[in-house]
Amino acid sequence: MGKFSLWCDFIERDFVAGEFLDMVRNGDVNGATSNPAIFNSAFKSSAYKLQADKMTDKSEKQKYETLACEDIKAAARALILNYENGDDGFVSIEVDPNLSNDTAATVAEGKRLYAQIAMPNVMIKVPATQAGYEAMSELIASGISVNATLIFSPDQAASCAAAFRAGSDKFKAANPDKPLPQGVISIFVSRFDRLLDECLAKQGLKTSKFGIANASKIYKQIIAQNLPNVRALFASTGVKGGELSPSYYVSELMYENAINTAPLETIKAFLASNSSIKEPMSDTEIELAFESVRLAGFELKSVYDRLLSEGLEAFEKAFADMLAALK
Repeated sequence: MGKFSLWCDFIERDFVAGEFLDMVRNGDVNGATSNPAIFNSAFKSSAYKLQADKMTDKSEKQKYETLACEDIKAAARALILNYENGDDGFVSIEVDPNLSNDTAATVAEGKRLYAQIAMPNVMIKVPATQAGYEAMSELIASGISVNATLIFSPDQAASCAAAFRAGSDKFKAANPDKPLPQGVISIFVSRFDRLLDECLAKQGLKTSKFGIANASKIYKQIIAQNLPNVRALFASTGVKGGELSPSYYVSELMYENAINTAPLETIKAFLASNSSIKEPMSDTEIELAFESVRLAGFELKSVYDRLLSEGLEAFEKAFADMLAALK
């Protein structure tokens, strides 16, 4: 089993050139992730707008890809020593969320972004939809590392693991002497509690537990698959409101051979804490948390489906807003 890893869920050019470099050198973080919402926020600064305005021959999406790929490449360079030393060192960029139901387009865009960035430690982030599973497998088979995102249910995680296994087998058959590309299965955590806790509290049931229980269940499921190039990544770990410690979801999910990607403020709170590696939540504790949700009247499949739908819609909206700002 490997150590617990902490990745930064934030990309912005000034941050990458300054504070992020320091965090990597200090060993505070050893990877980074991005998504359309992060870029939508970053691109509102004047420096990006000035650069975009000069790209008169490019479409809005081409402008986005130029800017995003520059930032991702800078982050990849900052992390390259980690990568070369086997200490993670990956940075993720997501395909256009509007392609989530189109396997061929997702694969084509993933390969194009990977080639444009031209760094070995880039992961292509693909939403965990039916079309996405096939795309993940094809990208891994092509030697490209993949971050499977928007995982809420154990069934999604199982499909991701199967896709990674199939892609890895194809890659290994064609490249027996090359190291396998890496895969991470990004399990979203806090969104469950934001959806469920108010109802659970009204019925006197424990709150702020189901997100961790669900993530723990999926983590154990991934470990049981025994895939040497695939790990669990805990995402959506920021805390809203003041009821929980700012680093609650990171500290509670410090499991061996797992990754936690967190917003910058959450990372700073975590680094100031005295958290240590934990044993995963027991099967009994997990089942109690699941039973509480059922007792509160929730049907789990509906919860999983709703959160996936909302996640896709949020990324699509952020992507659209970002393109509109680049006109």
